[in-house]
Amino acid sequence: MADTGAAVSASGVEDGVYRSRGEGAGDEVVEGGPGAAYHMFVVMEDLVEKLKLLCYEEEFLRKNNLKPPSRHYFALPTNPGEQFYMFCTLAAWLINKAGRPFEQPQEYDDPSATISNILSELRSFGRTADFPPSKLKSGYGEHVCYVLDCLAEEALKYIGFTWKRPIYPVEELEEEIIPEDDAELTLKMDEEFVEEETDNEENFTDLNALKAQTYHLDMKESAKQEDILESTTDAAEWSLEVERVLPQLKVTIGTDNKDWRIHVEQMHQHRSGIESALKETEGFLDKLHNETSRSLEKISSREKYINNQLEHLVQEYRAAQAQLSEAREQYQQGKTRVAEKTRLLSELTEELEKVKQEIEERGSSMTDGAPLVKIKQSLTKLKQEAIQMDIRTGVIEHTLLQAKLKEKSNMTRDMHATIIPESAVGSN
Repeated sequence: MADTGAAVSASGVEDGVYRSRGEGAGDEVVEGGPGAAYHMFVVMEDLVEKLKLLCYEEEFLRKNNLKPPSRHYFALPTNPGEQFYMFCTLAAWLINKAGRPFEQPQEYDDPSATISNILSELRSFGRTADFPPSKLKSGYGEHVCYVLDCLAEEALKYIGFTWKRPIYPVEELEEEIIPEDDAELTLKMDEEFVEEETDNEENFTDLNALKAQTYHLDMKESAKQEDILESTTDAAEWSLEVERVLPQLKVTIGTDNKDWRIHVEQMHQHRSGIESALKETEGFLDKLHNETSRSLEKISSREKYINNQLEHLVQEYRAAQAQLSEAREQYQQGKTRVAEKTRLLSELTEELEKVKQEIEERGSSMTDGAPLVKIKQSLTKLKQEAIQMDIRTGVIEHTLLQAKLKEKSNMTRDMHATIIPESAVGSN
């Protein structure tokens, strides 16, 4: 498989589709074909074989604790986020494997920056990538397979790996064993193949051995029948005996299934069978084509007749459709007006409810005697407080008057006390 992948990647030809690797956007199709849409599956299988040659299972998968991808992992969309992360990590590992330092991308890195770094490294190896970087963000597709395949080839070149010619095992041919029978003459022709370095020679039958064997048989028969000089056998019995033993007188020649002549004969048989079947099939197909053409003509003519017969009904239907569209427009307009009027009605209803509520509050306040009772109670309380204030004021005035009188009496006593000593001093 690895040798096949090398042949495909080197020549760029697969399934009759010629592709240019390294000249343009990835695997650019130069000449289209039926296998063009499946070329990326072939590239993906070659990539898996190259990764196995680089020992990615031990050095990449086990270190990063990743599951091994399938043979078409990057060719089909399964999980874009997981595939993009796998693509970035695998590309970084291949770049490091190719001898270039490259940091392992993390999960929260900028995808655009990571893709631009990978493409710059790819261009530094001499590979071109003339496609938009957004093609790699999905994590799958022919461009992803192309980038990884180019990086894997560069890694193989760096480690010194070279592709060699395939060595095919030599298969031993089993000789066919044919039972011997006294009543049957079996001649076995052995075909020997002589294999040279480049070309194979044709097979020849050893005719000398066959002639020698026939000669010995003839000698034995002649030795046995020397004494028979005249035949006494009846011709009719001889004919019956010949007819009886004729099926047993056959020559078996051993054939090789690998002989190209057998394949050519089979090809001719298949071709004749295909041609005979094609003749019969062409007749059926022509008959089917004629019947289908007649049916289509009948259908078209019937359709025209129906259209002509129902033309006035079609016109009436169109007029009814126009009236219906106009009625729908009027209905939509009336619906918008009704909605507007409904909105105004709801606003007026809310205002009316507010006014009714205010009127009810005022009416209840006018008929209710509770506020008047409260006022009377308040007046009574104020009168009581006023009386208490008057009493307190009278008490305070009385206390103040007593204090003034006491102070005045004290002053008078003090004055008399000071006058008496002065008069006593003057009399002395």
